[in-house]
Amino acid sequence: MTTNGVRIRAGLPQEAAALSALALRSKAHWGYDEAYLADCADDLRLAPGDMADRRVRVAEAGGRILGVATLDGEPPRAELGMLFVDPMSIGRGVGQLLYRHVLTEAGRLGCDRVTITADSHAVPFYVAMGARRAEASPSSGQLVRMEAWTSGADPSWVRAWTGGRRSVHLGNVAEFHAQFPGVAPTEGVPHYACLSAFAGPHPALVVLPLPVEAAWMRGLARLLEWDEVEVHCIDAPGGALTQALLGQPALTRRIRNSGLPVLPWGRTEASERLTSGPPLRLGHESKAASHRLFCTLAAAHPGIRVPAQEPVRSRRELAQALAARASAGQTSVVKGEYGVGGSATFVLTPEDVLSGGGTRAVTRRLFGEGLLVEEFVPGADLYRNPTFDGVIAEDGTVHVVGTGLMEVTGTAYRGVTVGPGVLPAELTATATAFGTAVGEALSAEGYQGWFDVDFVTDTAGRAAPTEINLRLTGPAVAFVLQTRLDSVRGGRHLVRTLDCLPLGARLPAPALLEHCDGLARRCRALGAVLLTTIPTASLEPAPYVGVALAARSRQALDEAEALVRFGNGALSGSFTGPAAAATWASRRRTRRPRLRRS
Repeated sequence: MTTNGVRIRAGLPQEAAALSALALRSKAHWGYDEAYLADCADDLRLAPGDMADRRVRVAEAGGRILGVATLDGEPPRAELGMLFVDPMSIGRGVGQLLYRHVLTEAGRLGCDRVTITADSHAVPFYVAMGARRAEASPSSGQLVRMEAWTSGADPSWVRAWTGGRRSVHLGNVAEFHAQFPGVAPTEGVPHYACLSAFAGPHPALVVLPLPVEAAWMRGLARLLEWDEVEVHCIDAPGGALTQALLGQPALTRRIRNSGLPVLPWGRTEASERLTSGPPLRLGHESKAASHRLFCTLAAAHPGIRVPAQEPVRSRRELAQALAARASAGQTSVVKGEYGVGGSATFVLTPEDVLSGGGTRAVTRRLFGEGLLVEEFVPGADLYRNPTFDGVIAEDGTVHVVGTGLMEVTGTAYRGVTVGPGVLPAELTATATAFGTAVGEALSAEGYQGWFDVDFVTDTAGRAAPTEINLRLTGPAVAFVLQTRLDSVRGGRHLVRTLDCLPLGARLPAPALLEHCDGLARRCRALGAVLLTTIPTASLEPAPYVGVALAARSRQALDEAEALVRFGNGALSGSFTGPAAAATWASRRRTRRPRLRRS
């Protein structure tokens, strides 16, 4: 294994003495006296026979040994017996490479966790890498008992989506939706484009239609262990990001010549000019077309019910449909054939129709081209809005990404939680089986790429599919982050994205990132990771921020969300007024400038 010029290989018997000496030098780096080091010498000594017995791994570059690690014991539990880096190489990522290699090897052997007896000076390193103090583990002198989760291979969808490589990400959210009739641009679309930074687990280059702070990407790269990510912020009139990018020949050539997969938020005629994909097959972005497919497939899936749906072609037809349903005491769902995040969907109870002035008055406010009236599916709040994501590979095979539980306020999407145990096993199986069947039907029509099927559940717990999205989605971000965190920190994470968290005050971007850094430190104390996903909306009239939270327990996730919501609300007494704005303007001049606009 070679990364950034550092090779990880098995230790050789003839290297035992040199590796023992390296371990002792590394221990001495922390300032211990000679008597203590002499006491440690036997524990740090490797014998020639240990190379195989203790699974010794060596980090080297240019023929020089930089570090050593051992994986002791047998599955299902093993121990990181040694991890030492030559003092000359400390702080250069060598320990991180060795640690990741050992955890991946432990996972391959069938271990679920690895124990660590850490020097107290090394505890911050292990915590940053995702380990934790073991429960009921009193410190013994300078040693602290810890445990870490092993890393497994990336799921199959990663290779189907990116070929297992780094990728180029295009934040062409507005451009994608502009392809469809009747889709009005929503207020938050430019900010939502920031989520394209998470289109794949390891970006190399990101193109956005709005400026972002360089510190934002640096912080993400540090937490997600990305190599340096190049970010280009391009003026894109009308949201036509790819068209604006194609107007920059040098950058376009670099992307084409990179050999890396190009991942637009959604495929468009313009984005196809940067890729060599199949013809566009986006017909099932239509909710009417999706409904027809759902009806075709549902008979083979007993846990699925498809809501009744009818198109309306005139105000009169809309008024008649609403009147008939209201008089029968039924709630109606009125939706545009195309829409973004629930923006073109309205739920109308009979009381809503009455208080709105009757069907004619309501119809005047709602009517537009391509409207559908759909049966409202009543259900409980628990597990109300499941979702399924998948990837269709170039060879037409369908790869399951996962299922999650969306947070929907009214009809507006606000975030999702993904991870083990988020949905009941039976609902997960139903959504996965039906979502896979949808993917197979899309594949048969020639579609390739990411797709999503959204559901609501009824009072009996059955899943009712509502739409197909032939693009990246908000839940896609959560799945990508989950996979990346599982890879770099080990174990299986729960991830919750919150795309529109209100802020108690308007903040300049540097102040927002500093605020989020403070929240992240407090989240770490709860066993959670916080990543800022939408950092550009903090100066809007109603300021907000998007974040993702990750943890290994539902309790830690819930506590972290409560902490972040409270912290955002507490801003109402801070950073307000002209004095605060002037202070931040002054501090901004001393900081690094924004990433360049191309």
